[in-house]
Amino acid sequence: MTAKQLVGKLHLWLGLASGLVVFIVSITGAIFVFQDEIRDLTEPWRKVEARAQAPVLPSRLQAAALAAHPGIDSKDTWVTYFGPERSATVFFTTKAGAPTQVYLNPYTAEVLHEHDLRTHFFAIVQEIHMTLLLPEAIAKWVVGGAVMIFVVMLLTGLVLWWPKRKQERKQRFTIKWGARWRRVNYDLHNVLGFYAASVGLILALTGLFMIFPAVLTPIAYLANGGKTYPQDLITAKVDTLQPVAAAVQPVRDVIYQTARRRSPQAEMILMGPTGAGKEPAYCWTYRKALHYYYRDDYAFHPVSGQELQASLHDTKSTGTKLTDMNYDIHTGQILGFGGKLVAFLASLVSASLPVTGTVIWWGRRNKKKKLRPQKLQVQVA
Repeated sequence: MTAKQLVGKLHLWLGLASGLVVFIVSITGAIFVFQDEIRDLTEPWRKVEARAQAPVLPSRLQAAALAAHPGIDSKDTWVTYFGPERSATVFFTTKAGAPTQVYLNPYTAEVLHEHDLRTHFFAIVQEIHMTLLLPEAIAKWVVGGAVMIFVVMLLTGLVLWWPKRKQERKQRFTIKWGARWRRVNYDLHNVLGFYAASVGLILALTGLFMIFPAVLTPIAYLANGGKTYPQDLITAKVDTLQPVAAAVQPVRDVIYQTARRRSPQAEMILMGPTGAGKEPAYCWTYRKALHYYYRDDYAFHPVSGQELQASLHDTKSTGTKLTDMNYDIHTGQILGFGGKLVAFLASLVSASLPVTGTVIWWGRRNKKKKLRPQKLQVQVA
């Protein structure tokens, strides 16, 4: 068996083993790429009219969102401001275990809409994309393993695609639409696979980094040229401080005001639960709404609201900035609408590869079966 034949066998059996998962993950990824644009058109409560006044404080948003849900501790909520023309949201889990998102006017705290994310289309699509609706501990390895195999598939596919002779190169770059359907299917697998390979590889790797975030640490190290930056390694701790008095106003309001002051150009502010234990209260500010690259990270004391740590975008190392880009690269939005379109098309092609590849395998398998009786007749004669 030659090296290329061995690569072909590896490509075939790995593809058959991972094809279904790759198809599901890729097609849901394609659906999810333009979810913000689609939701802006179909969910009017996501937008509000901008006003000259400042938004209300998060404690008012929490009170309004939780009015219909007595017994929910405001410390366990997530509060997000999305910018002057967008509604704010409060996220929490109800007593019945329903993940709930409430949309509010950020200037008046008026409740605009509430939905259970268990029945929300794009929330379901995202969950399928990330976990296949499996328990997280299992999904991590099922999805992660399939994506790893897909990376190998793309690389072995390029080896198989590479033409031996110059006269073969033209046909490897074009689809012969006038040929029989089996040949068209073969070209769709090989030609489209080649064109989408580079983007598909980027999408697969950035997806793996989300599943296994620890991998981002050595990537940042390499991006920094092998240098270590102390500011990237500091972790905020509450128990290192002396006991402090509770904040005079709600601690979430203190955190919000500090973040607004420290990151005045931020459009989007995301605040996590404050809790009451030894974990810090985290807050992230983003320069542009619905974009997650350019961000400042903060950690606060959950009782006093005292700032424990700040990691501003402009002070981050090159490696950390690169890892901050991971989500925006994965969705293509790092390059705007054009980048999303490329990610969408590459995801569709990635979803088609297991299908066209299986058709090729099945056709060859049946072709061999049909040839065997003919060979036997010749031998008998």
